[in-house]
Amino acid sequence: MNFPQIRLESTSARIGLHIEKPVQKIEQPKPVQSIEQPKAVVNIETVPGRLTIDQTEAWADLGFKTIPRLVAENAEDAKRNAMEGTARRVRQGDELMRIENKTNPIPSHAIENAYKPEAQLTIGWIPSPGSVKINYEPAKVNIEATPQKPIIQTKIQKPLHDYTPGKVHVYLEQKNSLKIDFVNLFSETV
Repeated sequence: MNFPQIRLESTSARIGLHIEKPVQKIEQPKPVQSIEQPKAVVNIETVPGRLTIDQTEAWADLGFKTIPRLVAENAEDAKRNAMEGTARRVRQGDELMRIENKTNPIPSHAIENAYKPEAQLTIGWIPSPGSVKINYEPAKVNIEATPQKPIIQTKIQKPLHDYTPGKVHVYLEQKNSLKIDFVNLFSETV
């Protein structure tokens, strides 16, 4: 015996998704930077060199003397000549005092007093060596340098951020369904 049957046929619902991905863009601009280096402060102080040449002795050798020097030399010569004359007179006086020794010093005194010794000529160098005195003081240089710090200015740029959020669209791709079917089969089997 057959019984009536119920046939159920169902279809599930299907959901569809349409996804738009998010878009993110980040850009970092370079910082704006300014660097300036001031020049160092330099101070140079120079004391010039000094050259001195003393030709006084060379000119004196040539006969060009200053008046104070001529006076001093003449005074020295006069003093020396006076001392030599005094010494000669003392010696000649002593010789005359000893006349009892049967000596005759008067002719030798006359010759000595009448004739001066002859000047001897010699080769000399005018001016004499070493008469020109040279003195040199070298120049002095004092350098002072003061370094200057660099001037650095930096302006930071904020990052550029652009963001578009993603979207999800949900839709029904297939509806659910239910189909019910009744089957009445009555048949007899003999």
